[in-house]
Order: sequence, then C-alpha cells, then structure tokens
Amino acid sequence: MTTKILFASNKLGDITNEQLQQMLNQHNFGKLISSKKTDNGAMGQTMFVHSSKGEFVLKGNPLFPGQFEEEQFFVDNISKCIDVPVPTPYFIGTTNSLFGWSYAMMPRLKGKHLNDIEVADNLMSEDKKQIAESMAKTLLQMHSWRVDVCGEFNPNTNSLKEFEEGYTGWLYNRISYWIEDAKKYSEITLGDMKWVENVLQQALDAFNHFNTPTFVMGDFKPGNFLILHEGQDWKISGVFDFTNAYFGDPLADLIKMLTMYIDHDELDVAKHFLKIYMISTDKKEHIIKRLKVHMLMQRTLDWGCAKAIGAVTWDANMSFSVWVERYLKTMEEIVREIA
Repeated sequence: MTTKILFASNKLGDITNEQLQQMLNQHNFGKLISSKKTDNGAMGQTMFVHSSKGEFVLKGNPLFPGQFEEEQFFVDNISKCIDVPVPTPYFIGTTNSLFGWSYAMMPRLKGKHLNDIEVADNLMSEDKKQIAESMAKTLLQMHSWRVDVCGEFNPNTNSLKEFEEGYTGWLYNRISYWIEDAKKYSEITLGDMKWVENVLQQALDAFNHFNTPTFVMGDFKPGNFLILHEGQDWKISGVFDFTNAYFGDPLADLIKMLTMYIDHDELDVAKHFLKIYMISTDKKEHIIKRLKVHMLMQRTLDWGCAKAIGAVTWDANMSFSVWVERYLKTMEEIVREIA
C-alpha cells in the first residue's frame, strides 16, 4: 500500500478545541491544555496535543485506507526489535464522525530534530559522529527484523504481500516510472537513459544474490527521528512515521542520510555512519552496486520534485546523469575507504 503513494497529501484542516476535547474524552486522555500543528509533520497530517495526562501526537486524514492500521502494525513489531522509543501505544480512533476522517493518537516522543537550527548550529564534528553512530546502530536493530520475502504489509488481510514482479523488478520498475514522470518537468536525454540502464544492469548480479529481506523504514531522515544529549553523549531518542515501511533491501534506509552528508560536505561523518553500519558479510562490490541503485532511486525523486516546483538548488544546465553520478561516485569512494 505505502510503496505506491509518495507525493499525496491530506492535511488536517481546521480543528476546534471542542473536537480535541471530545477525542481526549474518548481515550480518557485528560483535559486539553494546548495544541499545535507540527512543523515537521507527515505531509500536514500531524498535530501536537498537550493534555493534563501528557503530550500526544494526533495523526489524521489518512493518505489511503488502512494507513494507520499499517503503521500500527509496524510500530507494534519494531518496538520489539529496538531499544529506541517509538510511538507506542498507538491508538486508532473507533469512529470517523468526530473530524470527518479517521485518526490515530500516540505519545509524543522526547528530543529534537537533527535539522533544528538550535541543534544543527551547535554540533561539533564529534557530536555529529556520535549521532551518526547512534543512527547506524538504530538501523541495525530495525533491520534485524527479517522476513522470508520482499513485499509490503496488507492491512486488509493482515498479512505480508510479496511483490508480484519480485524485488528487483519492483525496484527497477519504480525507478523507470519516476524517471518518466520527471521527464514531464525536465530534460532527460537519451544519454541520461543509457547511463541509467548501465547502472541498473551492473547491479543485477548484486540484487540476484540478495536473499535476506528485512524491515525497511523507507523514510529514515532527520524529520522522522529525534535526538537527545545525555551526559557527554548524543543519541537517537525516538523514531516515528512508518507510513513508507516495507520489506526489502535494508541498504535503502541509508540513502537519505548519506545524501545529506554529501550535500553538507560531511564525508567523515558519512564514513563513520557507514563503518558502524556495515558489519554485513555481503561482498563490498554487491553493497556498492545496491547502494548506487537506491541512490539513483532517491535522486530521481528529488530531481523530479525540484524541477516540478521550481526549487532547483544546483546548476540548472547540469544533466540528470552528471548530477546523480556525483552522489554515486562519492558514495562508492566512502565505502571503499572503509576497512
């Protein structure tokens, strides 16, 4: 379900204090003190609610039927795999009549976002490495949840549905779809397409040898985890938003953080992040090739989105393949430097 929806957005709209109090009453969550829509929210779906019984997050107006049931499934199961807090207990409202759409309620987790200005501006190099190490260890714990096949959770049947075309077919078709979509807003040449085909072809053997599907969060980025400074150390203090989760290659979860480090020219931090994570026995060449495909997937989405909304932050004359190749080469160099 979630793997087919990437750019949809259902916002909460106007919500009154009376509605919020009725919701709190239904769950015995106390008296409303205050509420505020989140700055870093799941596509405008979330709101902080502070009551006499604690602080909560309201998530409403689902992107697709079963979104909250699916996320509840992932939250309940991933909480058994990691020692980092996730939003559990995850309550789903029993009626749509209150707001006009279904909703979920969960505890608000402690900490701040890595990209909060007051945090980011005061982090030293060692702080960033501590955070990167905590991220890597958190991902390793999440990826310890292994399954038999690559696929997605179907909330209608409460079961795992295998990708019909197989994992490689699903991933490659996804890349092709979003490249075609990006062509609507930008120039992607025949040379660019040949370059893409070469990247995918070179990785086929690596994916054919991939046979350990795990939980994949699908959107591991600063907006979806929190950090805290305790004593002398920084650590991940919470992970949330599992709307894009599925089962497949865990390396996909590394890409958004690697992209951020490359963009900020923090290659030492990226190297430390990968070094902690890469305890896998997989061949380094296979890891590099799979990472390249996942990076190609993410950069295709980012290119298309930036071109569509006029938010290009790079040389507008740069070709698609040249732009993406920089990330692939930098990432490969980082992996090869890791002993």
